[in-house]
Amino acid sequence: MVRDSLGEGSDDGFCRECWAVTGGNPFEIVELTAKILDRGLKAQQESIPELPQLAAAVKGDGLVERIARLGTSKVRFTWAAAVLGTEISASLAARLAAIGAEEAVDVIERLRQERILRRSGPDATLGFAHPLVATAIYRAIPGAFRVSMHGEAARAVVDAGLGATAASRHLLETQPEGDPWVVHQLREAAREYLRSGAPEAARRCLDRALREPPPFAERAAVLYELGRSALLSEPTTTVNHLRAALEEPTITPALRESVTYRLAQALAHSDRMAEAAQVVAQEAQRAASHRSRLRMQAEQFMYDAFRADEQDSPARSRRLARLAGHLTGRALPERYILGLRAWDAVVKGEPAATALRFAEEALGTGLSWTDDDYGFELPVMVALTFMYCDQPGRAEALFIKGIAELERKGWRGAHLLFGFSLLGYIRYRRGRLAAAENVVREGLRIADRAGQSTPARWSAVGVLIEILLARGRTEEARKLADESSFGDVIPNAVVYPDSQTVFSEILLAQGLNTQAERHLTAVGSRLEGRGMRNPAWCPWQLHLADAVAYADPARATTITRDALERARQFGTETAIGQALHASALVTSGPEQMKLLADAVRHLERSPSSYELARALVGHGAALRRAGLAQDAADQLHRGLESAVNCGADPLAASAREELAAAGLRPLQLLSDGTDALSAQEQEVAEQAVLGHSTARIAEGRGMTERSVTAMLSTVYRKVGTDHAGLAKVLSHGTYATYGGK
Repeated sequence: MVRDSLGEGSDDGFCRECWAVTGGNPFEIVELTAKILDRGLKAQQESIPELPQLAAAVKGDGLVERIARLGTSKVRFTWAAAVLGTEISASLAARLAAIGAEEAVDVIERLRQERILRRSGPDATLGFAHPLVATAIYRAIPGAFRVSMHGEAARAVVDAGLGATAASRHLLETQPEGDPWVVHQLREAAREYLRSGAPEAARRCLDRALREPPPFAERAAVLYELGRSALLSEPTTTVNHLRAALEEPTITPALRESVTYRLAQALAHSDRMAEAAQVVAQEAQRAASHRSRLRMQAEQFMYDAFRADEQDSPARSRRLARLAGHLTGRALPERYILGLRAWDAVVKGEPAATALRFAEEALGTGLSWTDDDYGFELPVMVALTFMYCDQPGRAEALFIKGIAELERKGWRGAHLLFGFSLLGYIRYRRGRLAAAENVVREGLRIADRAGQSTPARWSAVGVLIEILLARGRTEEARKLADESSFGDVIPNAVVYPDSQTVFSEILLAQGLNTQAERHLTAVGSRLEGRGMRNPAWCPWQLHLADAVAYADPARATTITRDALERARQFGTETAIGQALHASALVTSGPEQMKLLADAVRHLERSPSSYELARALVGHGAALRRAGLAQDAADQLHRGLESAVNCGADPLAASAREELAAAGLRPLQLLSDGTDALSAQEQEVAEQAVLGHSTARIAEGRGMTERSVTAMLSTVYRKVGTDHAGLAKVLSHGTYATYGGK
């Protein structure tokens, strides 16, 4: 760089000394060589003694002294420019420096000649020649004067129409003086930051506004806004701010309702469900309007449903059913009640058709995950209702849309953790184990911000453990459980999958059946008392039967018989197929063969790839042991293909072992690895939607009924729905989205 500026004749010693006195800083090298040219020095050994003095003039105090020698107006202008920051408006800097427009032109030109300022961009805004120049000048401004200039700069940028966010960076540097204008600008800036997805910037503005302090009548509103901005990353801090807001004597009824709602949400995210339910219950009693009372009742129903210590869950379910049955309109508060009714129907094990009807009415034209007045919990529950009712493709589409909405708004705390975790759970239940693991791990990357003992983290860890077990990584699952205190701690909130049940699955995988039995018995006692009887929601009975099958086969049979009855009441193909498969595992002889065949038949009509793969391999193994090698080969080949596509390595290994034991070897896998329906699959699906039987479809297409059944099974798993939801998926043309990896 020295030789580029001073000529190739610059000797090595001179160049090395230039590097030494500038510390190798490129900007300072450029300034130093300019000074050398100005002084007419030769780039030779004899000029080296001059370099330290010249270098001092281009950095730090030397730079400031050089500007001071240019005159007072230049100093004031550079101070103003340093306070304004980047993309400096010449007129604003002149106003802040208290110099006229004509004088500003001369000042700017001289500062450009001195390589202090430069013009840039199409609008010829000003900027410093280098960030080091800006830093040196900013630090040289006397502290009290710098604070005063930031205050003036804030007013100047607002008067110039640049908005509250531009003013906020200056107001954050000022001292509190009880100025209502400052509070107004900071609150407006916080709103803009929230709208643009920057809640942390909003929180800084509101924290500063609170210290101003705000006018007495506005204090409750500022505390509420501050609590909202901290909810995503610091729910405990949110609780403190919102409780303080409720204690303000000037709080209005409308604001009180909003504060109460956010306070309950923050308590719930902190695993304090009982307090959350109590807060909204008290507000429901004091609410003056029907709308407010209905909203608080909806919140109370929700938080009571998620309380692990709820005393009379069946009574709450009855009250909720009565309230939902009396609703005639479909305004948003009523749709939230209907969504809660749908979720309650799932958990209690009412017919899936009932749950789906309420879920459809609640969903309406859509539910926002970032609504200012309502939370994301209800949209999540409505989406999961579709998953448990054998329409996971639709649930996945709703989650993908909801997560995108959260990310647009910058909501990266517990909300996004829940979103990623439960999206992973949906994919796990569809049998997309690798994709499920990826998305859950993405959620856990932000778990530390949400807290270690929150419902969101419990769900994320539980889902990941189930995925690891399905993929044969038992030791990794146990390590994760131990690190997360699974089995030792029961959350205060109802989480899904149920953490104690998940821990029991680990124990079963490790062969610790007695310990698993103890935990599962406790789960049954806990859930039965609350009327939570759906084996699709929590399959504790199926695991308990497995745990006691060896020691007490009669008890295992009784347990699975009851679980099967409950599954039939719920009515989904997945729930019935799982219960039949569990029954077969604790049964022997011809009855076992029949149960396995029935399990396969039901799961072929479900969208659950992994459960179908398990049933196929189990049925194939039983057929092989019965000496029916050809029939066994068909089921084992299908089971192997499905297991490989799911990423269930242990199950695939079992299928290969069974094929080898039968003297067979695996055929080439036929799956194309995509979720797109082939032309033939599309046509068969459309005929099924029209009500054509498999026999009629087979006859019309020259296929066997078995081939049509297998093809429809592939369709259900690809598009993520059972037969009942197939018409809607095909009519909307949304199956490609539902099946996204």
